[in-house]
Amino acid sequence: MNFTQCEKAGLYEGFALVKSCDKKSAKNGTFYLDMILGDKDGEIFAKLWDYREEITPLPQANTLVKVRGTLQQYNGNDQFIVQRIRSVTEQDNVNVSDYVKSADCTGDDMLNTILDIVNDFNDNELKAVVLGMIGDNKKALLTFPAAEKLHHAMVGGLLYHTLSIVRLAQCVCDIYPCIDRELLVSGAILHDIAKIREYSVNDAGVIDGHTLEGMLLGHLVMGAEDVGRKCDELNVTSEKKFLLQHMLISHHGQLEFGAAVRPGFIEAEVLSQLDMFDANIYEMADAIKDVEKGGFTNRLWMLDNRRFYNHGRIDVQPQANIIDE
Repeated sequence: MNFTQCEKAGLYEGFALVKSCDKKSAKNGTFYLDMILGDKDGEIFAKLWDYREEITPLPQANTLVKVRGTLQQYNGNDQFIVQRIRSVTEQDNVNVSDYVKSADCTGDDMLNTILDIVNDFNDNELKAVVLGMIGDNKKALLTFPAAEKLHHAMVGGLLYHTLSIVRLAQCVCDIYPCIDRELLVSGAILHDIAKIREYSVNDAGVIDGHTLEGMLLGHLVMGAEDVGRKCDELNVTSEKKFLLQHMLISHHGQLEFGAAVRPGFIEAEVLSQLDMFDANIYEMADAIKDVEKGGFTNRLWMLDNRRFYNHGRIDVQPQANIIDE
């Protein structure tokens, strides 16, 4: 988060996107707001104590606000203590899209890179399935986020995460000849494609919740169903359909992480490992980039609440180099 320091020492102010906002009861009987505020550069936990709704209307998620307050540390994490908060007005001359994180690459560039890779496939059945699935979802793919709060939760994040795994898959296949390159790359491209139906996205390009089918089924099951239908439509051989479906329903690796089954062949296991690897690298780098040399990140829930050290040996950026120059 980028806040501007006020003339008065210790006070900061700026515009921010409300990522979440909950009204809670304090032990003394008063209410407070528990919020996450964000912009293109990151997010921060925020509190507004002694909250009274008759004075300050409850901020809505995915809306812009102007805030003033102080930065503090709580349990080793940064926290913004809000003193004033209000909705933005036309006079503020700010646009919500300027406060929403987005991928460094355009959706068109990322999608065209993926299409070039698929068009070079020797397996015509895999090529037809992957191109067909991309064609059915092209418009949404260009901008869709990969998550609501965690890794690649940004405009274009789904394609960014997808292409990152494709690039990792290509490198792994260069080292291990026992891996079927086109099968692994196909799984990498398709593994999260049903997130487009799992989540709903608002006008700012931010995920604001699950769809009904997303809540009841989830993207692993929906993706496998979609791929199965596409394979049947294209008369793809049964075993190849099952291989693709298995990669989708097992890519979370562990049953407790949402996988319907554990990965059952090499490419499925590799996809699961690369999916976790890319998500973890992004989370670590995104946290470290805001930490001065010699400092530690806040605790990262996705990584067992560990804190990570910035040794300062490299200028850390969370987004990878995934587009050929």
